[in-house]
Parts: sequence; C-alpha cells; structure tokens
Amino acid sequence: MNLELLESFGQNYPEEADGTLDCISMALTCTFNRWGTLLAVGCNDGRIVIWDFLTRGIAKIISAHIHPVCSLCWSRDGHKLVSASTDNIVSQWDVLSGDCDQRFRFPSPILKVQYHPRDQNKVLVCPMKSAPVMLTLSDSKHVVLPVDDDSDLNVVASFDRRGEYIYTGNAKGKILVLKTDSQDLVASFRVTTGTSNTTAIKSIEFARKGSCFLINTADRIIRVYDGREILTCGRDGEPEPMQKLQDLVNRYVSRRRRVCDNSWLGPRFQFSLILSLYFRTPWKKCCFSGDGEYIVAGSARQHALYIWEKSIGNLVKILHGTRGELLLDVAWHPVRPIIASISSGVVSIWAQNQVENWSAFAPDFKELDENVEYEERESEFDIEDEDKSEPEQTGADAAEDEEVDVTSVDPIAAFCSSDEELEDSKALLYLPIAPEVEDPEENPSSEKKRQSSADGSQPPKKKPKTTNIELQGVPNDEVHPLLGVKGDGKSKKKQAGRPKGSKGKEKDSPFKPKLYKGDRGLPLEGSAKGKVQAELSQPLTAGGAISELL
Repeated sequence: MNLELLESFGQNYPEEADGTLDCISMALTCTFNRWGTLLAVGCNDGRIVIWDFLTRGIAKIISAHIHPVCSLCWSRDGHKLVSASTDNIVSQWDVLSGDCDQRFRFPSPILKVQYHPRDQNKVLVCPMKSAPVMLTLSDSKHVVLPVDDDSDLNVVASFDRRGEYIYTGNAKGKILVLKTDSQDLVASFRVTTGTSNTTAIKSIEFARKGSCFLINTADRIIRVYDGREILTCGRDGEPEPMQKLQDLVNRYVSRRRRVCDNSWLGPRFQFSLILSLYFRTPWKKCCFSGDGEYIVAGSARQHALYIWEKSIGNLVKILHGTRGELLLDVAWHPVRPIIASISSGVVSIWAQNQVENWSAFAPDFKELDENVEYEERESEFDIEDEDKSEPEQTGADAAEDEEVDVTSVDPIAAFCSSDEELEDSKALLYLPIAPEVEDPEENPSSEKKRQSSADGSQPPKKKPKTTNIELQGVPNDEVHPLLGVKGDGKSKKKQAGRPKGSKGKEKDSPFKPKLYKGDRGLPLEGSAKGKVQAELSQPLTAGGAISELL
C-alpha cells in the first residue's frame, strides 16, 4: 500500500462512524502497533484480542489474565506486548506464539504500562498510591523513580518520544523531567490555574512527531507544551503552554467569571459560576494524531470525541456516539485519520467519508448524469493517425530509454522516525493465520501427529518466571478504579474476570473463539451512573465546590 496516495489535501481527521469491532468479550482498553496494522484490545475476561486492522478480522486471541486487562502497550518492533490486569500483575507476551515470557506481581493496582520507545528491555509502570517504577526485563530488576513530595504518591508518568526523558506529574500539579538512564532531575515546573491554585495531573501524552506533549489536568483543561522549552527553562521554570484546549462550556464559564469579578451582583453570579464549573466536561483520555497536528479528547461523561487543531487551538469536530454510553479508551491510528474508541465493551471506528472521484484518474474524464450519444472522431480508432504531427523530443521523451529500477524498495517516510533512514526489517506488521480445514486429507504424518498429541508426548511449555516487586509504604488493600470504589474502610469489589476452572490458553484460531458461561460483563455504566448521581446529590457551596474543582 502506497501511503503517499492516501494523503488528503483537506482535513486530516475523522468525520463519521465507520463500523465497530466486536471482541465477544467486553473491551476495556486498546492500542495500535507502530504501523497501525494491528490493534490489540484488552477485555474484561482477561483475554487480549489482536485485530488485523486492514481486514477488520481477528488475527489472534491470547488468554492472558484471569482478571480484566486494564493497560496494554506494543514494543517497538511489534513482536512483544506488555499488559497489566486488575489483580496487580504485569506480563510480557510473545505475539507470534502467544506465550508469556515473564510476569511481575505488584502490591497495588496498575494504572498504566509503557514500553521504552527505543529499548524494549525497559517498561515503565505506574502503580496506584506509589511512585512510578521502571522495570528491566532482562534481569527482572526495578528502579523506583524519585518524586517531588513523598506524601503525595498519586503520580502519573510517561516516556518522551524517544525515551531520553521521563515526565512525571503528581496531584499538586508538579511536573518533573528525569533523565531515563540516571533518573537525575533535569527540569521541573508547576501547572497552575488562573488563580495561582494548583491542579492535579491526570495524564501526560506525547506526539509521535515533533516535541510537543499534552497534560490532562483535573480542572478539565488540556495544556499543550513544547518539550524543548521545558528543558530550556530548567528546574522550577515557568513555561507557558502553547495551547489551552477546552470545550464550549469552559469558554462560557470564563466569560461568566469575568462578569462575576466586575459586577456588584457577585453572589448571584457566583452561584451560577459554581454550577457551570461543576458541570464542566472532564476528559477520560487524550492523545495526538499520527502527524501531531490534531488532538482528540474523549469525554468521561458520555461517548463524545472532541478534536482540536493543535496549531490554532480551535475545535474542528465533535463525534457523538450512542447516547447513554460511557467512554473507556481512545486511540488514534499512527498513520491514517482513524480513531478507535471503546464504550459499552465494543470498539467503535471513526474515519473520513470517502467520496469517489473518477476524474482523478484522467484529467479529461467527465461524469454523466444520463446517457449521451457519442460521436466518433474520424481518426479515433485508426491504427496510425495520418494527420498527427510528430511531437518534438522533450527531456522526458529523451529519458525514456533509461533503465528504471523496479526491484529496490524505498522506505516509507511515515514508518521512519526523523533520525532513521531505513525501516526495521524485523518488524512484525501482520500475523499469519492458518484456516481450519473441515476434511483434511488423511496422511501418515497427520496420523502420527494426532497420536502423539493424544498420548500427551508433546513437551510441556515452560512456565513463565514470576517476580514479586516490593514497594515500601504502599497499601495492599487498594482496589483498581475499574472494579469499584473504596468506602467506609471496606472495598466494594465487583465481580469480574473469567469464571473459575477456565484457566489455560486458547487456540490461536480466530474462527472459533472459546466461550465461557456466566456473566462476562462489567457493569461499568451502572457504577459510573451511580457515581455521577451521588455527586449531583451532594449540596453545593461556594467555597467548597471551587476549591474541590480547582
């Protein structure tokens, strides 16, 4: 496929729904590989479903965990997957064989796992109520990253585009930039609101191209920064964001805030300001487009995707899903203007509306609304046109006899980084699929294979090594946000995962996935709706609401 022919000369973002991907199980998280040819989906029953995104078919199913999969990440070459489940386990998987290479058990739930962009031997893990941890897979060692405040351990972290630095953010709005190799502090700054109050950092995401990154904060504003400016400012710097992205409600709130500050009707407008702030849209997941020119943010209260243009900061599109559904995850295709979103356990695909334009194949092509009688020219079908004048030899005609190289393959620029000249020859772009044959031809070799498999003479698979990660001062009774909410000292854990007695690895066949009995779904909608109703039922006070939101 020639990616240069797919370049659109207009907008480069999706405009409408383009179907769904049903994984049979309830989907919770998804991620594309580096080329966008494969899509890995983590499910509620612990399985990882790998889709061939070009054919929109299931290429492989891996029975990875017993509990729900909460985070996924591809390695750079596409041969490995790292996953995290709600039972505090991080595992690395071989994509081709579906085997588990090694496993790590943490004392607290895992919020995010991420491969090093250039070194797949390193994995960044973000546990709950703990400092981020960097794992070294070769020797099963780990390093706890330094934090700004030991009492505030609600920390999120992310590698930058090339993995040279690690950016961490805490609940007090402090961003630390650490050198990946030595964990030395290189730069730091604090994200503040207009009233000099700090706001909690929810996530940090980097663009695939360029040096920009975004910060999703608790005040429902997405701030875009330039990584080069952050490094230039150094420690305790005060960099200004390139853009502040917010929805239409936020703009209305900012206008109402100015009226409130300059009017003698302060208390009345203050109450309206509190209501507007309370109903502002929080963002569940934010990410960049493949070229880094657009930013998409998914609402945490409904299935709605907001798309902004990064350079200008204007809202260009709002994609609305089914009413009443809650969004769980969003992923933008690395190369094409396609977005995958998850809600109600189903993966929705958003793409551009492809309009057929036959005139692009021939400049003189005309589209007709009705049949027209064609008038043949006198010399149109002659073998040799006698009246045709001989054209003059031009530079293109003179070079017709030159030898054309049709064997060498030029690297695709979209698949190469700015510091690379060649593509990765060992990359895994697609998965081989072996179809099941109903009546195979009988032959002695197949009979021997059946007998050997029936006798159980096949060598047993090697059990993956499990390493326990010890973290000091981390509570062991934390519950993952996907499972429930802690309250009154008792964790209300909701039943999820695969039923008992369903351990083991499934076959690789995508045609007959193994089904399990019982409840396979997580009542995410009910828990989310109950949480929103509980929040709305609480009384609003002027000081308390603003301090809580800001």
